[in-house]
Amino acid sequence: MFTKVLGTALLAGLLMTGFTAKAQTTLASAESMNKKDATTEIAPVTTVKTEAKKDDPIDTSWHPQRRVWGYTFGDFSYVGHAPLVTSSLGKENNYANVPTGRNTFQFRRIYLGYDYEITKKFKAEFLLASEPTENTGLVTGTSVVNGDVTADNKMSFYIKNINLRARDVWNGTDFVIGEMSTPGFALNEPGTNGPVSLSESTWGYRSIERTITDFHKNNSFDVGAALQGTFDPKTKNYGYVLMVGNNTQASVVNIYNGGGTSSLSPSNPNPSGFFKIFYGDLWGKFLDKKLYIDIYADNAQTSSTIANAAVASGSVGPLEHSMYKAFVAYTVPKFTFGVEAYTQKLDNAVIDNTTKTANSATVNAISLFAKGVMAKDWNWFARFDSYNPDTKFDGSHSYTAVSNGAYSSFDPTVKEQFYTFGLDYNPTKNVHFMPNVWLTRYSSEYDKTVTTYVPDNHTLVYRMTFFFTFGK
Repeated sequence: MFTKVLGTALLAGLLMTGFTAKAQTTLASAESMNKKDATTEIAPVTTVKTEAKKDDPIDTSWHPQRRVWGYTFGDFSYVGHAPLVTSSLGKENNYANVPTGRNTFQFRRIYLGYDYEITKKFKAEFLLASEPTENTGLVTGTSVVNGDVTADNKMSFYIKNINLRARDVWNGTDFVIGEMSTPGFALNEPGTNGPVSLSESTWGYRSIERTITDFHKNNSFDVGAALQGTFDPKTKNYGYVLMVGNNTQASVVNIYNGGGTSSLSPSNPNPSGFFKIFYGDLWGKFLDKKLYIDIYADNAQTSSTIANAAVASGSVGPLEHSMYKAFVAYTVPKFTFGVEAYTQKLDNAVIDNTTKTANSATVNAISLFAKGVMAKDWNWFARFDSYNPDTKFDGSHSYTAVSNGAYSSFDPTVKEQFYTFGLDYNPTKNVHFMPNVWLTRYSSEYDKTVTTYVPDNHTLVYRMTFFFTFGK
């Protein structure tokens, strides 16, 4: 009995000691919708003792970071107009297959993160995310059609980030390994050698909508390894990111054959085990940091040559995609204007059913946004996107996307234009209420004489969006 009591007391003492390291954050500006919101400044805390070698000098000025942070956004929405629920239009957006007249209160993202400095050199990041969609389907057996929900329709978390950062492996460059944000648009790590001015943080209204590359399914996070560096460590005006990843985001890697057949020498290897995606990014801040310029590229092979009876040759492949993107923004304290444009080639991603051949698709897209201060506690924002999924589409032919040849939601037959605008009431820097209009227009690439032609349509949603950050 004495041993149990003593053990319990020791355990309680250790737990209390572990939590004496406090961290206080200054939450970020009204516009930012990512981890920058939740953390910028760390208050002095009780020093945590770490084991050191005998020859290592003791640095009593360093106070390790222990930070719990997070943010949440959602809205009350009313669908003013939508295509029929049986339509395939708009399957990339949050309101796919949602009927006209639907109204709901909905969380669209809940983040809960924890940052832990192991030493001055090494830092660990952990992030849980729940991102249910409006079109979450019904339970079928033990599975759910869409959304981060359990089989009984409860919201659930998944692991979105878990990584280890080694700071300054050489002057101005960090090495990161694990599951992390990619440099595609979302990377934002204040206090590191990574960039904090990519398109998502500059747009600043992720709570309203994703960036155009995120909307059309480029990877925002992935499992892999990266170098995040600056060419000028003292001022951090110019830098780069190089990353290699699995191209699976949070999905568990499967090294075996597709279709559920295990094989040590598969003829049709699953891309998650045999191929990798490569990311590269160059960024700079000019004109006293008012002008941001970011150049991004990625490349990934997604499959070897695969059998397909829909083409005359009987096989399709190899399948590969590559993206080239530029982002430019001009920002001053009361106004920001940004342009993000990309082109993406999807090799052998489309089957021309008329000629019985596999074709490559070239995607072109552009996004323009502006935001600014309107009055005390009030801001405004507006954005327009144009998306063409296949610049070489022949409207007189019939097309289908190749399974595994592109992103799962890729549809080469429909062009899209996206519009949003609204106000941002910011009673305190951690809380936002944003009345906004969300609109996507769809236009068929097919000629009107083709039987597969679908008349123009749109999804129109009126929303009162809320957003708040929290931390301790």
